[in-house]
Amino acid sequence: MNTTTKSHTDNNIVWHSYSVTKEQRGQQKQQQPCVLWFTGLSGAGKSTVAGALEHKLLALGYHTYLLDGDNVRHGLCKDLGFSDQDRRENIRRIGEVATLMADSGLIVLSAFISPHREERQLVRDLLPQGEFIEVFVDTPLAECEKRDPKGLYKKARAGEIKQFTGIDAEYQPPLQPEIRLAADSYNINELVEQCINALRSRRIIA
Repeated sequence: MNTTTKSHTDNNIVWHSYSVTKEQRGQQKQQQPCVLWFTGLSGAGKSTVAGALEHKLLALGYHTYLLDGDNVRHGLCKDLGFSDQDRRENIRRIGEVATLMADSGLIVLSAFISPHREERQLVRDLLPQGEFIEVFVDTPLAECEKRDPKGLYKKARAGEIKQFTGIDAEYQPPLQPEIRLAADSYNINELVEQCINALRSRRIIA
């Protein structure tokens, strides 16, 4: 964990360094810990691709954990709404949890709209260089609306949902993502293989 970015107003709280390191935990699991951050519009396929990738990594013998936006809001972030401030706090909490999981030696897959570059940079800054891998699930808005698996776009167009990303709230696409998935074709196997190849090239997995 990059403790240089940590701060606390209480001087009596001091970061405790463990005798077992992240490197040792990763070596035990024969992998390089990291956070794969899937970002994109609602309906882009973030959770679907992340879930399929986790299955593939499990089959290959790697140790993972998947954090999904809806699941996190059932527990860790159930007290948060969807204002800009709450959304930022949502991402901050998720980033801290993902960082702890990476510190345990895991490959963490996080699937969140996370519409603002500043929020995603906030999480990137929590991790050492090379351990935050931004995965842009680049699906056009028209295709996302066509899929609309939760019926959210229909509600947003009808004015039943306000500040919906891509409709009346901005989505800022990554400028230089580590991985870009053109997911409009929705060929899951090809998208997963693209992720696997990227992880191998970065020596996250063998």
